[in-house]
Amino acid sequence: MAEEKEKIEKKPVKGRKYEIKAFKAGTWGVAHIFSTVNSTIVHITDVTGSETIARYSGGMMTDKDREGGEPFPAMQAAKRAAEDAKEKGIIGVNIRVRGMGGHHKKAPGAGAQPAIRALARSGLRISVIEDVTPIPSDSTKRKGGRRGRRV
Repeated sequence: MAEEKEKIEKKPVKGRKYEIKAFKAGTWGVAHIFSTVNSTIVHITDVTGSETIARYSGGMMTDKDREGGEPFPAMQAAKRAAEDAKEKGIIGVNIRVRGMGGHHKKAPGAGAQPAIRALARSGLRISVIEDVTPIPSDSTKRKGGRRGRRV
C-alpha cells in the first residue's frame, strides 16, 4: 500500500512534460524583466538561465489589454513571480532589465522600475541590476519602405 502511494505521488502534473524540481534552500536566481510600451514580462530562472522558476506578465494581471504595460500590473506580476520563487527556495536574484532594442526604443517601458521595486519589497535579496537591452552596432532596416511612412 505504501508503495502504491509513492507511485501516485511521483506522477508528473497533468499538462506538464516534467515535474518542477525544488531548489535547495539558499540558492540564487536571475530575474529577467522585459519591459515594453505594451507589456512587462517578469521571468525568474536559475543562475544558468536554463530552468524556469516563475514567469508572469502584466497582461496576466489585468483583463484590459491596454493596461499591460502600465506600472501596477508590472508590480503585481513581479510580486507573484517573487512569491513562487521564494516557495521554491530562491533567496536572492540578479536582475537583468531589457527594453525593445534594435531600431526601436532603447529605454525600458514604464513597468520596469515598479517591477524591480516589487521584487525588492517581497523579501528577495538583490545583488546586481544590469541593462541588457540589445543595441546594434549597425541597426536593422526600419519598417516603412524606401520612402518612409507616408501619413
